[in-house]
Amino acid sequence: MFVIRLPNGNLMVPQTATGNDGRVLGDVYVEIGPQDADYSRLAEQALTPEEAEQRRDRWRQDDEALRQEFLEFARMNGEHTWQDAVDGEE
Repeated sequence: MFVIRLPNGNLMVPQTATGNDGRVLGDVYVEIGPQDADYSRLAEQALTPEEAEQRRDRWRQDDEALRQEFLEFARMNGEHTWQDAVDGEE
């Protein structure tokens, strides 16, 4: 997750949401403004929404290339692929 600078100047900051019992519920974004104590520090690493999307797209492309490389490696080494396990062909 990234720190994202919104068009209004505020930042969307990733934060982990926890329940009252301390269990992690998930990751969320929280909007903060210049009055927040951490704003200056976080603003240094902030991306525009477009830059964040470009990074996500690049990671998706890289992930797919890595997945294909793994599947080819498994095929060449006679190993079952992860999909075989999902399909019940262990």
